[in-house]
Amino acid sequence: MWLVVSDTHDNMHKMKEIEKIIERENITAVFHCGDFVAPFILPYIIKENIEFYGVFGNNDGEKLLLSERSNGRILPGPRIIEVEGKKIMMMHEPFALEAAEKSGLYDFIFFGHTHEIVHRVTGKSVIVNPGEASGWLTGRATVALVDPKDGEVNIMEI
Repeated sequence: MWLVVSDTHDNMHKMKEIEKIIERENITAVFHCGDFVAPFILPYIIKENIEFYGVFGNNDGEKLLLSERSNGRILPGPRIIEVEGKKIMMMHEPFALEAAEKSGLYDFIFFGHTHEIVHRVTGKSVIVNPGEASGWLTGRATVALVDPKDGEVNIMEI
């Protein structure tokens, strides 16, 4: 199972809940779509034996430390990766979303920034914005559990 997270914005209470989800749901990969804000949240989501992929968001001010403390696993987006045989595009701001969606090149497209939950399928692409994990803007903190085998997405409130 994969965990897709975005817009954590230093909410430490929610980060502790996300850490519990990682342990409870047997997560094999975590994808963070930006707006970590500060590096002190990273130990809650970067775990031994679990893959981690991240992109910077527009509110990430400590980019150097975020990069260092993630061992270079947080990069500028859009970022294209392959995980478990699935081609993924991940980004923070959805500037490339429409082109990526129309291209049909990706099994999954993950993004954040809007703080709005998005889950749809276009062709073979599963498009997911998990909403905001912080809950600061909308009052609703959410993450997405994604099954890479069948593309099933479960939006989970935390």
